[in-house]
Amino acid sequence: MSYHMMDALEIAKRFDLDGEPVDAKPYGCGHINDTYCVYCHREEKNQRRYILQRVNSNVFKNVPELMDNMIRVTAFLRDRVMEAGGDPDRECLQLVPHKTGALYFQDEEGGYWRCFIFIENAVTFQTVEKPEHFYYSACAFGKFQRLLADFPAVTLHEVIPHFHDTASRYRDFEWAVEQDAMGRVKVVEAEIAFVRAREADTRVLVELLEAGKLPLRVTHNDTKLNNVMLDDVTGKPVAVIDLDTVMPGLSLYDFGDSIRFGASTAAEDEPDLSKVSCDLGLFEEYVKGFLGECGDMLTREEIEYLAFGAKIMTLECGIRFLTDYLQGDTYFKIHRPGHNLDRCRTQFKLVADMESKWERMTEIVSIFGTKKRVIL
Repeated sequence: MSYHMMDALEIAKRFDLDGEPVDAKPYGCGHINDTYCVYCHREEKNQRRYILQRVNSNVFKNVPELMDNMIRVTAFLRDRVMEAGGDPDRECLQLVPHKTGALYFQDEEGGYWRCFIFIENAVTFQTVEKPEHFYYSACAFGKFQRLLADFPAVTLHEVIPHFHDTASRYRDFEWAVEQDAMGRVKVVEAEIAFVRAREADTRVLVELLEAGKLPLRVTHNDTKLNNVMLDDVTGKPVAVIDLDTVMPGLSLYDFGDSIRFGASTAAEDEPDLSKVSCDLGLFEEYVKGFLGECGDMLTREEIEYLAFGAKIMTLECGIRFLTDYLQGDTYFKIHRPGHNLDRCRTQFKLVADMESKWERMTEIVSIFGTKKRVIL
């Protein structure tokens, strides 16, 4: 057993677990927090498992605010699940208290730790292997929106300020162009022109929110397929996980980022742009699942701008990759020269493809936006 695993096992013993912790192993594919699966021995009972995490305070600067958001949102979700006759231990994250009663604690070296009940008989997928996986992820995030519709989003902390303020991201991009710290502007003149031609788009959702035409909601902000647990047997959604970036925002952010990542026909850093497009079949699956779960509680304006949400989240991501490339690759980890440039070009190709399919995308949203919700 490594030093870190010994550490994790000792940390696990500080939580109020059902059984004696006997092992702790690194778990999952996350790149931010340190995650372990803790195995507990119980007399005359089956072994019990937990997820133990050390929160990355270099990424999340105010962990107490992050945990306050998580504690309040998970408690709210549990109440809603119980009201619907569901199983809250399975359908939403359940924090396990420290032996002092606190739901997280800080160790002697300043590290923040938390523990969850392990959700058994469910799995996550890193990529869309079947269309139904994407459909069910849409159902899960649509249900997330529906269950939290009455939560006062304005009371949540902004864990990452201006995270999806695309107008602010655009200003950062222009500053990076002006500074040209690495002398790379001459290499990306076409990409700079692409962004500038869509500058007006970057202000649309921000201005609609400021004008009160779009409602502030609780948003997940990392709506990838691998943050939904699907049942081992039925394949249906069980729970939404990884609530670190839960913040106030727009439902369009969550919808749009799902499409950006999940409906693309290529990897986020694919150098061959001929492979990159928006799969309208997957787009339709997601729209159907998302609106099937929360269409009745979204406003007319939210539904009207869903397709735009997909485009603007893709454009914003491309702008962020391009900005980082211009500044010397200081934010996103790179694994080869020009990695962020490949990433930004992939996003911009996806934006252009969405624009070429705009009429069909808006038609799909309109079709499913008029149908009644069907709860799985």
